[in-house]
Amino acid sequence: MERQERRGTVRPGHRGRLGKALVIGGCVAALGFVPSAAVATPGSGVSGTVVAVGTSVGKLKVKAPKGRADVTFRKITIEPGGSTGWHTHRGQLIAVVKAGTLTRTLDDCTVEVSPAGTSFIEPSGKKHRHIGRNLGTEPVVLWVTYLLPKGSELSEDADAVDCGKKK
Repeated sequence: MERQERRGTVRPGHRGRLGKALVIGGCVAALGFVPSAAVATPGSGVSGTVVAVGTSVGKLKVKAPKGRADVTFRKITIEPGGSTGWHTHRGQLIAVVKAGTLTRTLDDCTVEVSPAGTSFIEPSGKKHRHIGRNLGTEPVVLWVTYLLPKGSELSEDADAVDCGKKK
C-alpha cells in the first residue's frame, strides 16, 4: 500500500524542481515566437562625406559647457600671411587642420605648430587667449566644431600678449 501511495503523490522537494523546469521550458519555447529587436537592417537613401580627418598629438579632453550648448561647425580659411587676431572662446573648440600649417601662439607665449592632418582642442576662458597665424605659402583650411554656451559669440577679441617681455 505504501508503494501505491507514493506513486500517486510527488515527494517533498520534487514539486519545486518540476515547477522550475516547466517555467524554464515555457520561457525557452516562448522565445521562438518573439521577433528579435536586435536584427540589423541595411540603410537606404543615406550618404555622407568625410570633409576632414585629423589625428591628435595626445589624448583629447572634451568638456561640454554647463547647461544648454550651441554646437557650430565651421570651415575657416586663413590666407598666407593672415592671422585670427588674439582672441578667446567661451567654450571649447575641436579643430582639424585640413590644409596648410597653422601656427598658434598661446597666452604663455608657447608656440604650437599644427600641419595638415592634425587636430587639437582649444580650451575655453580668458586664461586661454591665443592667435592663429598662417606663416606658410598656401591657405590654411580648418574644420572647427565649437561647443559654446547657448547664445555665445564664436570668439571674443582679446588683448595681445607681449611675448618679447615674457621671454
